[in-house]
Amino acid sequence: MLIEKDKVVMFHYQLSEPDQEIIEDSRGDKGDRDPVVFLHGHNGMLKGLEEAMLGKQKNDQFTITLPPEQAYGAVQENAQQRVSIKHIVNPSKKKIKYKPGMVVHVNTANGPREVVVVKVGLKNIDVDANHPLAGKTLTFDLEILDVRDASAEEIAHGHVHGVGGHQH
Repeated sequence: MLIEKDKVVMFHYQLSEPDQEIIEDSRGDKGDRDPVVFLHGHNGMLKGLEEAMLGKQKNDQFTITLPPEQAYGAVQENAQQRVSIKHIVNPSKKKIKYKPGMVVHVNTANGPREVVVVKVGLKNIDVDANHPLAGKTLTFDLEILDVRDASAEEIAHGHVHGVGGHQH
């Protein structure tokens, strides 16, 4: 079955900058993480990755290098802002010593957002709201594990349900 709109795609990837070490591996450090699952054609994946997967099928392995515009976008110079520490997501509830360069999640009106700490004060943190990989050319080594038809409900909701997807 070929990947096209309204197909559920399951895959693993390794992410790096061209000719550099791996930044992220969907299998995890121990190879024990679940694959990524998404509904193709419903804006649930980087545009460049969706385009690269179009027409591929189960067991295909390939590498794609994406410029920033097809990955996480260009760096927006006006994306720094001051945030109260109480808006930083801290599921462990343990005291965290924030440092410049740390990636944290901030609660926003649209849900948690990943940001990079720029400067730390007593009650506030200056953050850069650009995605940590914004402005970077990225290489993805991909392995398509499975492709299936999406259910009518998945298509109506615009996302995958069940294992690896959204649970209602």
